[in-house]
Amino acid sequence: MLYFSGMDDSESCQQSLGISFKNKFLLKEALTHSSYINEHPEYALPCNERLEFLGDAILGFTVAEKLYRDFPELPEGELTSIRASLVCRDALSRAASSLKLGDFLLLGCGEEASGGRTKASTLENVMEAVIGAVYLDQGLSCVKIFILKQLQQELEKIEEVGVAPNYKALLQEFLQRKGKSLPVYQLVKTAGPDHAKQFTVVVLVEGEEWGRGTGKNKKAAEVKAARSAWGNHGEGAMLDL
Repeated sequence: MLYFSGMDDSESCQQSLGISFKNKFLLKEALTHSSYINEHPEYALPCNERLEFLGDAILGFTVAEKLYRDFPELPEGELTSIRASLVCRDALSRAASSLKLGDFLLLGCGEEASGGRTKASTLENVMEAVIGAVYLDQGLSCVKIFILKQLQQELEKIEEVGVAPNYKALLQEFLQRKGKSLPVYQLVKTAGPDHAKQFTVVVLVEGEEWGRGTGKNKKAAEVKAARSAWGNHGEGAMLDL
């Protein structure tokens, strides 16, 4: 039997998306988490991972095309940085939350108990899966409109104030292009009093230190380490690897 858990049914989800699906099973597949399939092997549809793969590619293409047309003066490196900020986990999970996609997910009991409906990684994945489903059901023109509508506030912010480079995303994309392992961020030092602690993080690539950074929290230190790694290796010497 096919059904929705969470808020209601497919009609409620379609109203939230602003899209009427021709093939309702595509939407149901997009909202089916792998944990649900693990607990319900008799379920008639696969999990959303294949749609997530497709949606990720369509999202990247749509955003790249939009930036290419809207910012003709920007070089490739800056366009890459802006695209990374628009398709990152934070931006996609915010979009998924605004559409209440977490409420419509089919989750396994363990994932449900661990807060899966509000988990940023899960929301990012379901957003990409829904994009894939919209593309298959409605076509390229419709999915482009849908994507740009969800990212409208992020795009307006960029047009108004610009965006700082997302060094962690830039570094990861660079390593993927070069066929290297993903970076590992490691906390190596904590110093200072409790009210003014400083954290030092190194970023390792295949066991080699590429950069390090210090900040008031681990996240800030990781960003500075990624910036150091990008400056040391992402531009210049390592581009010919």
